[in-house]
Amino acid sequence: MRPSISSSRAASLVLQQRLASLTIQTPRLAAAATQLGRSSALQSSSSTCVRAALHTSSRTAQAAPAPTPKPASEPTKAEQEISKWKPTSKRVGLIAVKRGMTSFFLPNGERIPATVLQVHSNQISAHVGFGENANESNYTALQVAAIDTPTPWHVTRQVRGHLKKAGVNTGKRVIHEFPVSADALVPLGTRLSAVHFVPGQSVDVRGITRGHGFQGVMKRHGFHGLRASHGVSISHRSHGSTGQHQDPGRVWPGKKMAGRMGGNKHGTIHNLLVVRIDAEKDLIYVKGNVPGPKGGDVTVQDARRPSWKGEKMYRRGRLPTGEALSGKEPDSIYLATGVDKLPFPAGTKAIADKLPAIVEIGLTQLNSPNKA
Repeated sequence: MRPSISSSRAASLVLQQRLASLTIQTPRLAAAATQLGRSSALQSSSSTCVRAALHTSSRTAQAAPAPTPKPASEPTKAEQEISKWKPTSKRVGLIAVKRGMTSFFLPNGERIPATVLQVHSNQISAHVGFGENANESNYTALQVAAIDTPTPWHVTRQVRGHLKKAGVNTGKRVIHEFPVSADALVPLGTRLSAVHFVPGQSVDVRGITRGHGFQGVMKRHGFHGLRASHGVSISHRSHGSTGQHQDPGRVWPGKKMAGRMGGNKHGTIHNLLVVRIDAEKDLIYVKGNVPGPKGGDVTVQDARRPSWKGEKMYRRGRLPTGEALSGKEPDSIYLATGVDKLPFPAGTKAIADKLPAIVEIGLTQLNSPNKA
């Protein structure tokens, strides 16, 4: 049987339970209030984060489409004017090493002699006349440094400091200055490539001629010599008389006589045809011979003779035919054939990476009357 409990005792137990429940309820309420505050804080922070996220996403969405008044690929008007060929434009040249001669077959099957020139690490090392007073200067030029040395210590300290200012960290054996027009500026440190020239154009190659030692007038100047049979005694290859009478009584300076032939003077071969460009190995194949021995340094520039007449007429303000201008003629009428297709202001390594490794001359370029 279950034990019996008195009513007074039961009432007291009920009262104690109620009091205990009341004492326990206060911290519960405080904890609940704290938890509620935390939840509200978290909720407010989450709403703030959501709002911030929404605000950030909205700003990102607004900033994502860049302002495009003009497409980025389209050059500005100033860039178009700078990169446009003019009748007075003159590009920088290249420094190359003569590697030797070989045979080359043209597209029509003709076999011609060709000289192989290697463009060896050409970089722009200085600007001349391109400062603040560029408009006032009548002379503008670009300095090109080429042919790396084994170490930077193979050049003097002054040359190292000069090259370092242009961003060239290697020593260079050859430094040459090329006069250019004011619109043919190339940034310092730019690496030039063989694609600076195009197959089918004409170039001028200049270098120190090969040394032949002391030679007579027949070999040195092309004299015919004296008679080979009658009337001459052991003087068949002599130059003959070198002076006149008592007046002037001397030999004129510069008289063609026997002497040292080559090795101490520069020679230029004009209008050599470019037949092949090897962009991968930086080789230029030109038709014919060039001055200097194998391994000698030469400079290669755009041929000036094809554009002389057009430039002269442009400066005079007349048409290439000599007639007066009407004011509606484009400047392209003064340019030689194919000049506007050359990379301007220079053919760089970045351009070479986008072109085929080897480009050769075509039949249409062979039949062109005037080559750039």
